[in-house]
Amino acid sequence: MDFFITILGSSSATFHKNRGLTSHVVSYKGDHFLVDCGEGTQIQMQRFGTPLQKISRIFISHLHGDHFYGLIGLLSTYHLFHRKAPLHIYSHRPLQEIIGLQLKASSTELSYPLYFHDLEEGQSGVLYETEDLRIETFPLIHSVPTNGFVFKERNVQRRLVKDKIKSMNLPYEAYDELKSGKDFYLDDGSLIRCDEVTLKPFLPRSYAFCSDTGYTEDFLPFVKDSTILYHEATFLTGDAPNKRLEKYHATAKEAATIASKANAGQLIIGHFSARYNMLSPLLEEARSVFSNTTPAIDGKRYVLTHESSSETVS
Repeated sequence: MDFFITILGSSSATFHKNRGLTSHVVSYKGDHFLVDCGEGTQIQMQRFGTPLQKISRIFISHLHGDHFYGLIGLLSTYHLFHRKAPLHIYSHRPLQEIIGLQLKASSTELSYPLYFHDLEEGQSGVLYETEDLRIETFPLIHSVPTNGFVFKERNVQRRLVKDKIKSMNLPYEAYDELKSGKDFYLDDGSLIRCDEVTLKPFLPRSYAFCSDTGYTEDFLPFVKDSTILYHEATFLTGDAPNKRLEKYHATAKEAATIASKANAGQLIIGHFSARYNMLSPLLEEARSVFSNTTPAIDGKRYVLTHESSSETVS
């Protein structure tokens, strides 16, 4: 449970009685990141017990209301709670002006530092990284500049074979050396070989977020081998009400095709049109192409495991 996703909203454009608007929390080893912030996001965070005050960075995919209208409310709540920790927002440039105008109109001077990091149209590359995690962005196809995000584990260490080291009484620094792939010399000069007491590291885990977008394979290099791929699936094939929406949104089948071509471990589909009360037709369409597909369900946690597939817990 050191790497998991919490879905806060899975509807598109408008609320559904059982589904909020797009927002995910990505949690990795005690760090928590918010991806998109549709209207009602902070209510969903409190409802589902996500760590509202521990969010350090917010990533906004694009400036359609169902992806950021909840942001000013969340920022205001942080202010009312006397937040002191800095907050970083990654978004396309107009958002800073929008938030600045809203704060100015309410004569609000935030109690915490707020930093904006601009996304440029068509931008790809690294946005933020720590010793253990890298967050990258890539462009999507939509009616306004839109970016996807991928959270990638880095510096994955080798695994100690407990049965082999159990009786060795090794100092703690030996564990660090061995897990980093180095041999270790004991004080008496004897050598502990790394390859004799460790196993190869697991493949790095990654979570890719793709919403909103029409069908494109251009971003496949960024999401290749994702442990979990989230991809919008607004419509069933043939259900888009007009050609414009069909161009800028994906079907369940198209989302599954991307997952298959990307060799993803698991696909989560979401951003469902409010026309669908039941998600089973969307799920059936996606699974006809990519069997390991699950629907985004508000309040669910999706755990990234080191195996090729992931488990879901409530």
